[in-house]
Amino acid sequence: MRDFAQRALDIQPTGVRKMFDMAGDDVISFGLGEPDFQPPEVAIEAFAQAMRDGHNKYTTTAGLPALRKKIAESWDALEPGMDERNVCMTMSGTNALLNVFSSLVDPGKNVLLPEPYFPLYGPDVGLVGGESRYYPCLFEHEFVPQIADLEALVDENTVAILYNFPSNPTGATINIEQRDALLAFAQKHDLWIISDEVYDRIVFDGEHVSFVGTDSARVVLINSFSKTFAMTGWRIGYIMSANLEAMKQFTKIQYYITACSNDAMQHAVLTAFDEASDYPSIMAEEFKARCDLIVDRLNEMPGVQCHKPKGAFYVFPKVEVPGMNSEEIALELLKGGVLCSPGSAFGASGEGHLRFAYTISRKDIERGMEKTAATLKALRGD
Repeated sequence: MRDFAQRALDIQPTGVRKMFDMAGDDVISFGLGEPDFQPPEVAIEAFAQAMRDGHNKYTTTAGLPALRKKIAESWDALEPGMDERNVCMTMSGTNALLNVFSSLVDPGKNVLLPEPYFPLYGPDVGLVGGESRYYPCLFEHEFVPQIADLEALVDENTVAILYNFPSNPTGATINIEQRDALLAFAQKHDLWIISDEVYDRIVFDGEHVSFVGTDSARVVLINSFSKTFAMTGWRIGYIMSANLEAMKQFTKIQYYITACSNDAMQHAVLTAFDEASDYPSIMAEEFKARCDLIVDRLNEMPGVQCHKPKGAFYVFPKVEVPGMNSEEIALELLKGGVLCSPGSAFGASGEGHLRFAYTISRKDIERGMEKTAATLKALRGD
């Protein structure tokens, strides 16, 4: 019997899924990053109607032109003049990531990735033969990377840097000055900037700070409707860049990965754009209230320190229990009826932290925090 490909053997199940698979039905789950909302009703109805109307076939590789044009126009304030040529629809943001890495990264080249990280980044780079180099995003800097740490990692084989704001797993965001410093670093080293902004509409206390419009030749946007329109199961996202030659390459790769995105679904997303444009803001208002609640509760607990995120729907507190690592603490919390993710599931820089996704009701957050406080108190012997 032949051996399996090394690329398959090198990839392991994520720590997030590991905890999720161990959980019973009676736990309070702060595990997966999935909104507890449904997509807008008008989009659901449009999806069904589109299928009845015969939109059940292949689309062009890049996707429905009217939707792509609408997406491009939605970014016009930052990058004017784009149209459907600047957008390629994908089967989720994760599909978009693989397209981009496949187009930009040759074997032997490396990509700078944030740590703590979204667990698919590194394996995707590995699948195309590249090397992942992780730059730390630490608690003491509110999870914003430091230029000195980036400079220590870059070399002549570095082709791209990926930024993720608002961040999964930390909820971190950046201001304009921080954005411009990160931009200047990438430009200094002539790097592609892959900007994962799938939480761009779930931002609290201010406007989202984007890399779109900062460097038309080198910025590639990864985005998705999974989080902002509660369409995680629909698997619909996109790549966008002002660089038309780059878009030709991304679209060509898209054909060989999934051929095209779902026909009827694209019509439904277009309806969401037209008739439910305020839906992400409605969700963001509720997530902000939950964020305030969970951060306050966590910071009341001995041995726990938690920044208040300004976006996404995660908190990433430091949790100290003498003699225990983050996975051991998470397992004890699971025994106590609370599912969360160990910080180590998001890389070495995540050790000492836990990730809680506040994608459950405020009532359940209260219940979960009561159980968390009781478990940590028992573990610490307080």
